[in-house]
Amino acid sequence: MAEGMQTGFGNHFSTEAVAGALPVGRNSPQHVLFGLYAEQLSGTAFTAPRAENRRSWLYRMRPSVMHPAFRPYPRDTLIRSAPFMEEAATPNRLRWDSMPLPAGEVDFVDGLVTWAGHDGAAVHLYAATTPMVDRAFASADGELLIVPQQGRLLLVTELGRLTVAPLQIAVIPRGCKFRVELPDGSARGYIAENYGAALRLPELGPIGANGLANPRDFETPVAAFEDRDGACEIVHKLAGRLWTTMLDHSPFDVVAWHGNLAPVRYDLTRFNTMGTISFDHPDPSIFTVLTSPSDTPGVANLDFAIFPPRWLVAEDTFRPPWFHRNVMSEFMGLIEGTYDAKSGGFAPGGASLHNCLSAHGPDRESHDRAVAAELTPQRIADTMAFMFETRLPFAPTSHALHSPLLQDDYDACWQGFPKARLP
Repeated sequence: MAEGMQTGFGNHFSTEAVAGALPVGRNSPQHVLFGLYAEQLSGTAFTAPRAENRRSWLYRMRPSVMHPAFRPYPRDTLIRSAPFMEEAATPNRLRWDSMPLPAGEVDFVDGLVTWAGHDGAAVHLYAATTPMVDRAFASADGELLIVPQQGRLLLVTELGRLTVAPLQIAVIPRGCKFRVELPDGSARGYIAENYGAALRLPELGPIGANGLANPRDFETPVAAFEDRDGACEIVHKLAGRLWTTMLDHSPFDVVAWHGNLAPVRYDLTRFNTMGTISFDHPDPSIFTVLTSPSDTPGVANLDFAIFPPRWLVAEDTFRPPWFHRNVMSEFMGLIEGTYDAKSGGFAPGGASLHNCLSAHGPDRESHDRAVAAELTPQRIADTMAFMFETRLPFAPTSHALHSPLLQDDYDACWQGFPKARLP
């Protein structure tokens, strides 16, 4: 089935792969055309306010209830979920080299490794060398924000198909089944699993009506279905554990759907970057693409921010990210290029963690270069870093904290700053 897309974020979509498959006027009529089954996928409680309510009606060839009992997933896995009790959240600054691709054949599910998390979100890395075949995955714990770093992913979902490449992202709703194929033969990247309120566009405030990520640049798949009999494994994540059951047919048999809960794709190069045109350095919140708000206004359960190519023109200003201690915790990754606050050690596919109020900022080489720079207009090009920012400290997993990828000399990049000379 060919890939097709609709545009908009949070819209109510209606799409059918067979004409007449969508009921008119009734979500669950007594007789659905073609003998399809009506099924609602709810992303929020039924009674959530209308503006917050996320759900879609699916019209499928077989109801999802047709499966035997789930059994614990038999393979060893490095997936974890809240509560994160293996290791304590640490004030130490942590940085990791990029995760290598597996030596053998490992698909997306078995290539997932949890790096850190807390009660509101988790961070996973993935590395895969073979496509998922006759199996599907779903997380009942949270929605998945997928950030490819190397290699494209073809996401076959219940609501349609979408291909996601590096410099693009995808969000898969909580509980939505999907299969990952690898058009380029292998892939790796990052995932934020959001346990909190659904991700949405941030409010723009004084910016006004336009800027940052525009709703029309988000893409949602149209209905596409598989009419296929044969064994298919369902791997289901619940409370941090993986479970498995078998179907005798493809779970991707949704012929039509309508609603506002669906996978989305966004091209990060379409982000309309904002910044100062006079002096001083704006807070990194100006780079927020998506946010999961908390019960405290203005304090996010999870923000996804990017640091894309952009012009720097501020006068009499230290232009790289300045030294700071942030009440929010920051997990960073690098998709391509270099990050302007680090001269080395932070490579594409790598990661860093700076927890709540842990001091961080430019290394000495980047600092000295910025202080001495002639402040002409400067184009930062060939880069794309991102940050998962959150109000709670991240606890690293034991695997991440004891991984050979962990750089034991990270603190050294901030040594040797000379003492200020007072008159």
